Amino acid sequence: MKNRFLQTFTVSVLLIALIAVAGCKKYTKVEAASLYSISQAFADVSNATIAVIGVYDELMGYETYGQFVSTEFPYDSDEGYQEGDIDNGRRGIGRYQFTISNSDMRDAFRSLYRGVERANLCIEQIPLMPQYTKGSEVEKTDLQRLYGEALTLRAQFLFELIRNWGDVPAPLIPAYKQTSLFIGQTDRDSTYDRIIADLAVAKDLLPWRTLVPKNERITKGTAKALRARIALFRGGYSLRSNAQMERRPDFLKYYQIAKDECAELIANRAQHTLNPSFENIWRDLTSFKVDSYGERVFEVGEGGATESLLGFVNGPILSNASRYGAAFGGTRMMPSYFYAFDSVDTRRDVTITFYRVASSTNIKSVRRLGEITSGKFRRDWRVPLLPGTQQSPGFNWVLIRFSDVLLMYAEAANEINNGPDPLAITSLEEVRKRAFKNNPIGTTPTDKAGFFNAIVNERFLEFGEEGIRKYDLIRWNLLATKIAETRIKLQQIRDRVAPYDYVPEYVYFKNAGEEITWYTGSANLNTQPFWRPQQTPSPITGWSEVSWSAHLKSNVIDGKPLYQAFAGFFVTGKSELMPYDQGTLDSYQGALKQNPGY
Repeated sequence: MKNRFLQTFTVSVLLIALIAVAGCKKYTKVEAASLYSISQAFADVSNATIAVIGVYDELMGYETYGQFVSTEFPYDSDEGYQEGDIDNGRRGIGRYQFTISNSDMRDAFRSLYRGVERANLCIEQIPLMPQYTKGSEVEKTDLQRLYGEALTLRAQFLFELIRNWGDVPAPLIPAYKQTSLFIGQTDRDSTYDRIIADLAVAKDLLPWRTLVPKNERITKGTAKALRARIALFRGGYSLRSNAQMERRPDFLKYYQIAKDECAELIANRAQHTLNPSFENIWRDLTSFKVDSYGERVFEVGEGGATESLLGFVNGPILSNASRYGAAFGGTRMMPSYFYAFDSVDTRRDVTITFYRVASSTNIKSVRRLGEITSGKFRRDWRVPLLPGTQQSPGFNWVLIRFSDVLLMYAEAANEINNGPDPLAITSLEEVRKRAFKNNPIGTTPTDKAGFFNAIVNERFLEFGEEGIRKYDLIRWNLLATKIAETRIKLQQIRDRVAPYDYVPEYVYFKNAGEEITWYTGSANLNTQPFWRPQQTPSPITGWSEVSWSAHLKSNVIDGKPLYQAFAGFFVTGKSELMPYDQGTLDSYQGALKQNPGY
């Protein structure tokens, strides 16, 4: 939820809107008497701060990280899928039936570009302010930070556009200085190089998080972590205009950038480190507690009644509005993802929920295996609770966590050194040890291929529901492979054949108060039954039966079983990017070339 810094966003929206009108005034006949000129908008530090808050504003809201970009674009994948039959909205996106009339894609595209434009105005104007070079030391420091924030925000907007649409227009000056508002596409490699260079500037202008008030504002760690992430994408695979997944030959240069940035962050544990409890990351987030560990390196401040639908479109299904408010569980997690976790991995029961709360009671009931939902953004974890019909609990969206920094370092070092160095091994194991608490974590591979596969799996388990997995698979050129593997695994779980021959057909539960008690036989009462042979209560009176693996035989979406329906329209060499919507193509009047296959 937004703190005091970001609560002034409504003022900034007005100010930026006025600036935009000023920039385009040659297209109007009447100039409002109350119009701000650009020089007035950037007259002092206070106004410049409001302008930069206006850039932050485009991160939030349902068109970007409050719903579309965060909970729709990352699915379907081997991690999760969109519930329900196909439509021309989020479910169509999930099945990869991208249509050029999909309004969710269109609205997100436009919102991201509004963010670019607002950032461009700040990037142009802040260094021109007299206070930037001749003001007091406080003014200069404040303005340098604002400039660094604007550079970082523009980098995030452009990065999001590239990883979803590929070669996109990359305006780097404000619209009022453009000879045309609809410029052509820019090669993504040059755009990546520019924002990587911008972030190198920004990180030196931004303060460490411990030197400033704790809020959602960008700090030095944010710029460094984002620079590492973008560098890995620049060095990874992507779908090119020839409909081929390709990786540029200079990729190691960018892996080195990622390695160096992550190494510096890892060496500064007073700034960012792991929260000792994986569960508390999300309990703290949903209860609006300050992250004292700095694990949430970059998060989007949300808030208000309509801005963020996190916890409404995702999380467990909650129908008891009088206590929690409503949530419909739109993000479903794969049964094969559930079984990817070790039985002692604490991340599973945080990332995945297998309960719902009905409208007439607070008592939890168990979901069937094909209906399990995501779990990190639970409004039933919110303190205080938010009963009633309000759809937005105000949860922030986390863009980068420190565990990502650790695993990015491990991945980059492994690639550069042709195998993991000691810090790479330690970094991977640090993430794993937190998840396993005091239980053994297994043996970490030390060969390049084995360690890479361990990284692929650890990122799978660590970042469920965080909008990361699909894009990781794309930059590794593994998305098609993992979709195919998941379809096979779903059939194996359904049929209870190796390696899933231990999965029960049915599970049994009853409630102890509001909570769930599992039946696993008299010797193991209330331990979870998911890795054990079938146990049927005798007598069965008082126990509720839930279809588990058996549910996959009857779970039908789009008229097909889950293993066929999920990602049902995925086509290699096409679906790794989304198309431009028809309205955008019409606006650009031929300056945009549609992505391959559309």
